[in-house]
Amino acid sequence: MIAGIPLETLEFLWLGALVGGIAAGASGFAFGLAASAIWLHKIDPVHSAILITASGVLLHLTTLWPLRRHIEFSRLSPFVIGGVIGVPIGVYLLAYTDAATLKVALGVFLVAFGTYALLAPKLPSFTAGGRTADGAIGFIGGILGGIGGYSGVLPTIWTQLRGWSKEMARAVYQPYVIVIQAITVAGILLVAFDRTSLVLFAAILPPVLLGTWIGWQLFGKLDDRRFRQALAVLLIVSGATLVL
Repeated sequence: MIAGIPLETLEFLWLGALVGGIAAGASGFAFGLAASAIWLHKIDPVHSAILITASGVLLHLTTLWPLRRHIEFSRLSPFVIGGVIGVPIGVYLLAYTDAATLKVALGVFLVAFGTYALLAPKLPSFTAGGRTADGAIGFIGGILGGIGGYSGVLPTIWTQLRGWSKEMARAVYQPYVIVIQAITVAGILLVAFDRTSLVLFAAILPPVLLGTWIGWQLFGKLDDRRFRQALAVLLIVSGATLVL
């Protein structure tokens, strides 16, 4: 036991942190989806959301520096502006409503799209909508981030449909996730901060960092086609965990 946390709970926390770190290190998203699928068996949704958002900020910062030359603020800014507007809505829904139905709907969508992306020879390319469409995707991502740390899901899918390379895509949705999750964790802490949150976060730090390092090594070995296939598999698995 650590600070009163049973060993069985710690084992679930460590496993979720490691799996989430590997997923996020390799793809630039999916930490919350992978980790929460394991964590929610032992901790409540609010503490899970706190851990997801706080860990997400940390792990994405560790892999952002190598992507710095691909970051274009003109491409990134619509996502961030929309996301910042959406976060308070998501935090409100987390604190004062039952978000279970929305999570199931998101899970069904992820399974359907991930299956399509995996089986289709080539994804369609969307160039219409410009910055307005990008901002709308960022807004919905902000809401999902406030609900449970899922801010990177829709921007990740959208950057694939835009036809951007794996580096260009991560240079958009990864800094977006950092900004949105930093704002989200601040909002959640305002309404749900307690000592347990700090203890849990300290407990998961080592496996989060280890998993992120392993995932980043995998990212370097994937070409654009394999990267998109890996994302599709992650979307299917992540969606299934939200539905089941």
